[in-house]
Amino acid sequence: MSNTVQIRYFSGYIRNWKRLCEELGIDTTLKRREREEAILTKAYQTWRLDMMNRIYGMFAMAIWDDAAQKLFVIRDQVGQKQMFYTVAQGELLCSGDINEIAADARVKKQLNKRMLQHYLFYGYPIGEETFYEGIFKLLPGHYVEWDGKNAKVVRYWKPEFTPDNSKSVEEWAAQIEKTVDEILDEERGDAEVPYKESFLSGGVDSSYLFAASDAAQANTIGYEESGFDESVLARRTAEALGKPFGVKMMGPAEYFDRIPTVIDKMGQPLGDASAVAFSIGCSAVREHAEVVYSGEGIDEFFGGYNAHKRELPSDWTYLTCSHIMSEEVVKSLMRDFDDSVKAVDPVAPYWAEVQGQDPLAQKLTIDVSLWLEGDIYLNTDRTSTACGIELHTPFSDLRLFNIARKIPAEYKFMNGQNKYVFRLAASSKLPDEVAFRKKVGFAVPVRKWLADEQYNKPIADKLFGETSQKFFHQDVVRDMWTRYLGGEETLWNRVYAVYAFLLWYDLKF
Repeated sequence: MSNTVQIRYFSGYIRNWKRLCEELGIDTTLKRREREEAILTKAYQTWRLDMMNRIYGMFAMAIWDDAAQKLFVIRDQVGQKQMFYTVAQGELLCSGDINEIAADARVKKQLNKRMLQHYLFYGYPIGEETFYEGIFKLLPGHYVEWDGKNAKVVRYWKPEFTPDNSKSVEEWAAQIEKTVDEILDEERGDAEVPYKESFLSGGVDSSYLFAASDAAQANTIGYEESGFDESVLARRTAEALGKPFGVKMMGPAEYFDRIPTVIDKMGQPLGDASAVAFSIGCSAVREHAEVVYSGEGIDEFFGGYNAHKRELPSDWTYLTCSHIMSEEVVKSLMRDFDDSVKAVDPVAPYWAEVQGQDPLAQKLTIDVSLWLEGDIYLNTDRTSTACGIELHTPFSDLRLFNIARKIPAEYKFMNGQNKYVFRLAASSKLPDEVAFRKKVGFAVPVRKWLADEQYNKPIADKLFGETSQKFFHQDVVRDMWTRYLGGEETLWNRVYAVYAFLLWYDLKF
């Protein structure tokens, strides 16, 4: 039967490979790529599609079952790795890089204006549609079953928060600590990737990861603008842990020069300005490391954003933790606004599922399902891959989520702290000053740099160029730009999101 299963695509990292090799009778001395193919093949033969629930790590894969004459395209539960697909000339095309599919001669490239409308509201490509008509994103916890004629999308996993009040906050913290150690022991035990470094901000997530892992050095981005610079706090953490630390100082010239490359490699527009800084950071780290840790996942699992604490009116829908324009603003901006396309559309099915749950569980379900994969993982996966880095996100491991989903809301927001129970676990390896430090966030001084005439001419050229005139009312764009330059700094993210789309469109069409 071994010849009937083919692994046609795999992107990711199997963290619990040793245990799987033991269960499946696979030689642990195999080189990594051979080992991964052997694990996936044997896992499918043994467990069929239940294999996804036994693999811990990150993955996007395509498995051909010759006996069934079916192709299964699968994405990990929380969406750490990207996966896109389309049907063209009777064949299912799939890839973690949407650029590869869009460039295929069999695919007709056409802009999806519905996604443009959603993107302007949210600031990122949300849901299963993409900016290309007919090319779809495989959502986290889903697989596609292709029989040569029909592509059937199946949801095999969903985030469910079911609070368990039987344990104290200290007991939950101890369980987090034990699970983090288990996950990082697996990372530490892979002799093929013996040298790793880590990204480090001023926050608790990356600090705990750095302290608990085998990372040899911490790295961060620094800015001259003190209100945005986390490198001082990150350096203080590294020094407290007695580990080496490197900082890449970044200014506006390097930032703006990098934007076209990032948008090109991203494959879709992204209004998250931190992606460009992350790309520059990845390039700097790539000079001395190929595998790097990053702490994504904790905010969405444990309630790390201020939006998670805000009380919503009973008749509102939580539209993820990020949205940058109201529907009224989007309508005034777009020349071809479609009244039938509502901002709530991508969220509505998920919101319907969580009615009756506690407010925090509702919000975290939405953010894990849509925001985390649509913005955060799109950014980290595509930018790191483009820079030649393999990014490991151990805190996104399903085992940690399975603890987070059971922890009561009052332990996540406690003593005036977000994600308190996680901070308590982190304090086992960090000074309290670091573990309970107020969230800083990975802010970039773009809101200030965009107003500088020395750097913003290319942005203005796009905002008022031929492409912009096709999509946007120029008086509204002019008003937005003029108000921003006049001191309404909060408009920077609207300006940046419009610019990112226009830049992407000119690169791709």
